[in-house]
Amino acid sequence: MRLSHVLSVDQFDKPFLTEMFYQAGWIRQAAGHSIVHLRGKLLANLFYEPSTRTSSSFYSAMSRLGGTVLPINDVTFSSVSKGEILEDTVRTLACYSDVIVLRHPEVGAAARAAACSPVPIINAGDGIGEHPTQALLDLYTIQVEQGRLDGLTLTMMGDLKHGRTVHSLVKLLRLYDVSFNFVSPVELRMPAEYVRPGIDREFTELEAVIEQTDVLYVTRVQKERFNPVGDVDYALTTEHMTIAKPSMTLMHPLPRVNEIPLALDADPRAAYFRQMRNGLFVRMALLMHVLG
Repeated sequence: MRLSHVLSVDQFDKPFLTEMFYQAGWIRQAAGHSIVHLRGKLLANLFYEPSTRTSSSFYSAMSRLGGTVLPINDVTFSSVSKGEILEDTVRTLACYSDVIVLRHPEVGAAARAAACSPVPIINAGDGIGEHPTQALLDLYTIQVEQGRLDGLTLTMMGDLKHGRTVHSLVKLLRLYDVSFNFVSPVELRMPAEYVRPGIDREFTELEAVIEQTDVLYVTRVQKERFNPVGDVDYALTTEHMTIAKPSMTLMHPLPRVNEIPLALDADPRAAYFRQMRNGLFVRMALLMHVLG
């Protein structure tokens, strides 16, 4: 399956994931070095929202593949500040680049960009919508850490309403035999379209499910997307980890605020920095796929 644009995890199927993870594993063995497949290609990083990991990851991935990058990480210094619409910005950058990585605060912005772009668009997050490449690297990390994708119990905790990373990952994991627990304050519950009634379970306290959890995926409360009332912060504790499985995998898409204490970074179950490293390999594989 050859993708021209990467907009949603709905585009992915098991054969595609198998191909991506095979390529990512090959790149991982080489530690991302000496793989010059995209020399002469240029990637435009177009970010309308702040980003450290995703923008740097794509920058590093393209550079390690021998390509170059046009970084536009602060649109306040571009023609957007003059009122230029997204479509015109995309058409302009397509004149100079071979692929555009787009982050935008509006749901559906990546699809709008793809509708007018003559070069591939990769969705790097559109508001509270999706983050398909994060879902790819998350799924790859689960496979690497657990050695399988079927038969797992996965618990998501935090801001499940506004978290585009959990939205995309849930949709992707539906391809496999996975049980879900959703842990959040009532006002930050997973949107109904991602919950299977009578199958997925919802809780307000982690203690109810952590002992049965194979993968714990923690997210921060995205206070920039709403005005919280009262205390909506959730945090993992060392006490939680003492009752968790020795084989459990702890993940977080980062950045974290106070959801995971620094003391847990030394726990071998803490995979979030390995998760971030895997993002480099997965995005290198994806760029090789999109650009042929």
